[in-house]
Amino acid sequence: MHKPLFLAAALALAGCAQPPAEQTTTTAAQTAPAVDIGEVIATVGDIQVGSKEFQMAAARHTPADGKELTLAEKQEILDQLVVEKMLYLEARKKGIDRDPKVQKVMMNTLLRQEVYSTVRNSDFSQEELRAYFDAHQDDFVVPEKVQIKRIFIKAGEARTADEAEALATEIRGKVVADQSTFKELATKHSEDPYRRRGGDLGFVAKDGKPGVDQAVVDKAFGLEVNQVSEVFEADGGYNVVLVANRRERVERTFEQMKGSVLRKVKSDKYKDLYDGYVAGIRDGYKVSVDENTLGAVEIEQARRLTPHPMGMRPGADDEEPEGAEPGEAMPGEDE
Repeated sequence: MHKPLFLAAALALAGCAQPPAEQTTTTAAQTAPAVDIGEVIATVGDIQVGSKEFQMAAARHTPADGKELTLAEKQEILDQLVVEKMLYLEARKKGIDRDPKVQKVMMNTLLRQEVYSTVRNSDFSQEELRAYFDAHQDDFVVPEKVQIKRIFIKAGEARTADEAEALATEIRGKVVADQSTFKELATKHSEDPYRRRGGDLGFVAKDGKPGVDQAVVDKAFGLEVNQVSEVFEADGGYNVVLVANRRERVERTFEQMKGSVLRKVKSDKYKDLYDGYVAGIRDGYKVSVDENTLGAVEIEQARRLTPHPMGMRPGADDEEPEGAEPGEAMPGEDE
């Protein structure tokens, strides 16, 4: 399904969401907000196909004669829209609007339409952006980073502390003799999540990296490039660290970071709008929580994610691309 049609379906689904407990159940057509669909071309169940949606769909088709769509070609496009409405109605009939993933699409579409759509880049003056930059210069500095390679030998269950230290010492000797063996040795012996990457933790700043013991980072920052640490205890085992590379701290000017400043200022604006919108609708819904059931739910921790204004952004563990600027693309951004 084409993206615009999918979003249109998501908006229509919003009308089918379960009503608040204190409200009387109504049909989707009754609860759906008024949307200008243009002239009604077709009706499928309680859903109408309007001229505006049809025009968007038709604009993506090239006429056979290269000039103008024939009536037959228009009928073919309309038939596809009708089929999509039928599929949507079937999905609604089966309660697919209650799927959390579908609800997330509906939520994001609502926010883009009702909350974020009013924000434009032109709303923020150069003076405002520069003032923000001057007040938050540390946010736009690329900090000093070192590329850490680590071999970790766990102590406790499989081996005693003395055995773990002895194995780590043996491995360190091999690394010192030939640093090119580090990846092979890490893949074979290391017992942390970076084993599959040959022990490469990537470039890490002084303030550390989630999931990595700060003692490991501190040790690495005390080393020169291509220097191998002594065996040291941290994180429940024994470690051997090699610093493969180093990036110095880089300060950037307002002109270099203007785009990133704009994204951060817009992010703050989006948050204010989001908080205000949620506060405005909160009183219209009755919410009850079963704390006993909540407390009894068992959680299996998933791969760590980084919060994102529109939900969750995957890939937080990955190294920031070379030359990437701080800040994130925001919903509805118009450059």
